Amino acid sequence: MSGTKDGGKAAAETNKAKYGADFYAKIGAKGGKKGRTGGFFANRELARIAGAKGGRISRRTKRAA
Repeated sequence: MSGTKDGGKAAAETNKAKYGADFYAKIGAKGGKKGRTGGFFANRELARIAGAKGGRISRRTKRAA
């Protein structure tokens, strides 16, 4: 049953029974606290410049007027 939806649900039930109902919240919090880079938003000016560049590159085709 491994690798199926039902298997995932069974594993989740087992983990919650063994380690507590907040098992997934705990491991998610650990991952969030472990990060040290601050993310893209940490450098606001760089994020602004990159967003502007991305906004200028349109993925839509140019229509004839």
